[in-house]
Amino acid sequence: MKFNSRRSNVLSTRGTVATSQPLAAEAGANILRKGGTAADAAVAAAAVLNVVEPMSTGIGGDVFALYYQASDKKMYALNSSGRAPQKADPEQLINMGYDQIPPTSPYSVSIPGAVMGWDEIVNKFGKLDLKTIIEPAYDYALNGFPVSEVIADGWKSSTSKIKEDPNYPEFLNPDAPKFGSIKKLPYLANSLKLIMDNGVDGFYKSDIATKISNHIQKLGGWIEKSDIENHKADWVEPIKTNYRGHTVWQCPPNTWGLVVLMALNIYEGFSKSEIGDPTKELHLKIETIKAAFSDGLFNITDFDVTKNVLPNLLSDDYAKNKREQINHNKAISYEPTIRVDSNNTVYITTADKYGNACSFINSLYMGFGSGIVVPETGIALQNRGAGFSLDKNHPNYLAPNKRPFHTLIPGMVTKDGELKYSYGVMGGMQQAQGHFQVLSNLIDKNLTPQEALNEPRFSVVPWDDDEKDQKKDSVLLESIFDSKILSQIKNYGHNIIVNDPSPMFGGGQVIEINGKIMIAGSEPRKDGQAVGL
Repeated sequence: MKFNSRRSNVLSTRGTVATSQPLAAEAGANILRKGGTAADAAVAAAAVLNVVEPMSTGIGGDVFALYYQASDKKMYALNSSGRAPQKADPEQLINMGYDQIPPTSPYSVSIPGAVMGWDEIVNKFGKLDLKTIIEPAYDYALNGFPVSEVIADGWKSSTSKIKEDPNYPEFLNPDAPKFGSIKKLPYLANSLKLIMDNGVDGFYKSDIATKISNHIQKLGGWIEKSDIENHKADWVEPIKTNYRGHTVWQCPPNTWGLVVLMALNIYEGFSKSEIGDPTKELHLKIETIKAAFSDGLFNITDFDVTKNVLPNLLSDDYAKNKREQINHNKAISYEPTIRVDSNNTVYITTADKYGNACSFINSLYMGFGSGIVVPETGIALQNRGAGFSLDKNHPNYLAPNKRPFHTLIPGMVTKDGELKYSYGVMGGMQQAQGHFQVLSNLIDKNLTPQEALNEPRFSVVPWDDDEKDQKKDSVLLESIFDSKILSQIKNYGHNIIVNDPSPMFGGGQVIEINGKIMIAGSEPRKDGQAVGL
């Protein structure tokens, strides 16, 4: 980071919003002030982030959420991720010579699920209408917003892949906007207005759906308007594990929240004496994540495929077996089963005066998703389809109407049936390991939300881009680790790369519920903030 800043925890009693951009956090807080719920506030913040952080999220992407309903003390999970088109044809790609789906191709575009997800969670748990909730985003898109610092950098780094019709420039015009400049997104404003006026039909059964399908087909892709019209969001049973007296909740596959729970199960079995000093602790955490990745990544795909292996992967016996394979004194080589790119995602956590909380994540996957922007709409289409495999023997093999491997993972923690934390750490490959590290900071070290987010992080990166050696894993460490740890950890045989703190190590937000008080922290590696009422 270019500067170090001190952040205090944000305390409140009437409601809290934490996310990666201040205007979005304020939009969510204003919805709470109008009497909205945590669901309403999360969608309002997500809609504004679509405008002010468009390389990371948008209505061309997907949504997952966990929602804690105070009235029944129950956890709900929403999956509004898109499926492959009905005409998706892996053989076509294999015959074209591809061994993986090109991430900037029309074949990488799965059906956008975000707007349906917004509508589902507001209808089930909200108090305000979607038009009121989306209006702040529409206003910023129409009248302009100042581009913030980290977002300006991310916008610029993603511009090379954007495929905009020169007749309808939206995101470049002609270059990425600079920090502090005012940016308007008029085509996106028009699309948001259609949704405000017509609800989900304004996206899924409208001119927008026609333009998306026509544009993808023009580029050689498979999406038809009926694929968009038939998208549906699903309320699914959340998955969970117990970690040191806390119940940790995740959405089930096709997300890789499963890996978080696997890692916690493995790590919980280490005694305090085994963990030892801070360097040994770091080594064991790195090896724990690698152990969870070894099977977790391979098995995550559409729930209909994964459901049969879930009981084993979350069992005590499985965790014990993996833990016993970890060498306490030496790094074990990890051979990845899937490659995960990108750290472009937005995460939002909200809590309201009614006792409800929402853990909400919305993304395009890689920067501006596929890079395909639908003319006259301001909609960048996600490339989640790139998460499919073209290996016929892989569980995640591409098939029509199938959901792909997904990195998006909202998280929550309860204790004795009461909500304790609503949290998330976005960022591609970093998400599951970011969740694991921040949760350990909160539960094992009893840190406050802001302290837990400020702590240095590692990132296991199971490939070497320069040598293209898929069997070589590296570990990125933030330079803010104690110098003694940075020196000693190499003795364990890890391939260590030291980097300054940046969004590549994840973007987290945390709300802790402590009686009537909400304690919130916001990621110091991002532009955002926590706002309390």
